[in-house]
Amino acid sequence: MILGANHVALSVPDLDKAVAFYRDLVGFPVVMEFGWEKDTPASDIAEKILAVRGTATKMAVLRAGNLLLELFQFLAGNPKPQDSTKPVIDHGITHICFAVTDLDAEYERLVSGGMTFHCPPTQIAPGIRTTYGRDPFGNVLEFEEVQGRTSATQSVMGDA
Repeated sequence: MILGANHVALSVPDLDKAVAFYRDLVGFPVVMEFGWEKDTPASDIAEKILAVRGTATKMAVLRAGNLLLELFQFLAGNPKPQDSTKPVIDHGITHICFAVTDLDAEYERLVSGGMTFHCPPTQIAPGIRTTYGRDPFGNVLEFEEVQGRTSATQSVMGDA
């Protein structure tokens, strides 16, 4: 039986910059930091799981409300950079959505911290407002306010 989502993982080119963004600006506390060296028992296990040979990484896990956010900086294994301007319509994961209670305040706070957005908060349906922005590496983050929402896992379609 699937219980629900546990975490989202992002591979980033600069872990310190990613942690500064997600911890200091967005406000997610770090709950764990670790990694592994190349050619160690841990990298052997990672090779099996990731299907990539010769990796080394440093990583941080942050608490995003009811979800964990894993940030990986691969130090070995030949990671390829992503297109930081990839449109959200391209195949693959398009965005991560965070439920908020005061979209205008969060938007202003994040903009004043240097985050860039596609647009200001926009009403998309009665009682539903949203905006999309990008982290320093181009990953798209949605911040969504739903009138009457009482938990982050509550869907716009009703209780989840």
